Amino acid sequence: MQHLSWIKWSKVGCLSAALVMGGSLVPIQAQEDIPSASDLKPSEINEQPLRLPTTDPKILNPDPKVLDVPTAPEDVTIDPDLDQAITLEQALELAKRNNRDLQVVELQVRQSRAALAEAKAAELPTISAQASLNRTDSATSRIINKQQVETQVEGIEDQIQQLQAQLPGANAAQTAILNQTIQGLQAQIQTVRDQPSLFPSVSNLFNTSVQLDYDVFTSGQRPASIRAAESALKAAEKSLETQLQQLRLDVSNDYYDMQQADELVQIAKAAVRNAEETLDNTRALEQAGLGTRFDVLRSEVQLANQQQQLSQAQSQQLTARRQLAQRLSLNPRATLSAADPVKIAGLWPISLTNTIAKAQQNRSELGEILDQRQIAQQNERLIKGSFGPQVSVAASGNFAVDLDDLTEAFGYSLGGQVTKLLFDGGATKANARQQALGAKIAETQFANFKNLVRFQVEQNYFTLQSSFKNIATNECAVIQAEQSLELARLRSKAGIGTQLEVSNAETELTRTRSNRLQAIIDYNRALIALERFVGHRQQQARVGEVPSPGAQLCNQA
Repeated sequence: MQHLSWIKWSKVGCLSAALVMGGSLVPIQAQEDIPSASDLKPSEINEQPLRLPTTDPKILNPDPKVLDVPTAPEDVTIDPDLDQAITLEQALELAKRNNRDLQVVELQVRQSRAALAEAKAAELPTISAQASLNRTDSATSRIINKQQVETQVEGIEDQIQQLQAQLPGANAAQTAILNQTIQGLQAQIQTVRDQPSLFPSVSNLFNTSVQLDYDVFTSGQRPASIRAAESALKAAEKSLETQLQQLRLDVSNDYYDMQQADELVQIAKAAVRNAEETLDNTRALEQAGLGTRFDVLRSEVQLANQQQQLSQAQSQQLTARRQLAQRLSLNPRATLSAADPVKIAGLWPISLTNTIAKAQQNRSELGEILDQRQIAQQNERLIKGSFGPQVSVAASGNFAVDLDDLTEAFGYSLGGQVTKLLFDGGATKANARQQALGAKIAETQFANFKNLVRFQVEQNYFTLQSSFKNIATNECAVIQAEQSLELARLRSKAGIGTQLEVSNAETELTRTRSNRLQAIIDYNRALIALERFVGHRQQQARVGEVPSPGAQLCNQA
């Protein structure tokens, strides 16, 4: 785990001291000269991390099957092979590749592109084709055919009855003629029953048609719809840009949280070691008759408190690691640690006024608000267009074939239509008014967001300045606290100091180390926030080019 390399000087660090004991001066061995203030620089950091960054970040990628859920504890158990240290740049690359929120916004951009293509399709006619094959067996036709046959049969039977009535008074020749006629009529009855139906009940038809429709004039609705879709796409693209910038800020802050948690663990461990050393010293003084049981108890309490602080720091460390893993949407069996050392990330290269101007020029959110205003204006035109005349034309062709006798035919139709909405109770005007007010709301939001942009820049710019000064101030305080602790221990061993002085010195050393760490983290947070609020990264000075205010501050102290 990378941690701050705390600057320590030799015992009593460049002081020649004399302890007053029993009314006499007891000289203490001379030490080295005090280092000059020019040797003090803000937070000298060990550039070599304890863990090297992973060479293959892809092994941390999640399973592409996003709908799968773990079914066994082994599915979420941390794999030692996936316990990797990563740099901030690697974390940002993983975030761009895996972050789910970013993926959602990318899909929304694709949705907007599809919506624009749909709107532009209205510039072209619609053409549809239809084909059908039908076999029809009509019950009505069957009934009609049956009725016609029965009617014909009844007529023939009436004729037969009339002829039969003439048989008793007919001579032989007439009888032969009548019988022959009756036989013919009876044969005709069978012929009527067997002949095909006049109206066939079963038909087999194949039919095909082509239809063309086109809106010739839409009173401005079509171009307004296209422009609204174009503005929606621009807004979605700016939303994606905003999400990328926000993701960079969130990932950086999570990474700094992880760095801070790692360093707080190291600070807590150092505090525990100091408390253990103090406890050993107080026990030795008690055994030599120079200390009291009270001092030993205070040292034991101090050690217990520092151990509790260490436990809390370790808990925060695990939480910070899981927070970054969640942001990066990593493999559920992976965990992370920081490979970058804690150090100043760079200098902000432009002045406050230039920063404000750039932020208000570059912020994608401002462009997105303007696009929303454009959408509202085009929607207003679209709605007003519904009150204008609408002109459309249509053409169709039809081809049909009777499959029973292979009879075929072709037909067509041409037509045009003009429609005009005359009255709708004021609903259209009210809807258009809503869109106009939506454009006014966007204008007001734009002005309000400009003020917010300025405040965000000023807030983080001031934080950046104060944090940079605090880094040097706390660097001096750490050195002084280390020297103070050494002196307190020497005084305690010599019997002229108290254990309370040692405990206070240990507390102050832990506090100053935490303050120095907090100042660096606050500085880096303010720096990345300025990049976020300006809208793009700025060329920054290298860390070695950062001027150190430490010398002046330490001299003034």
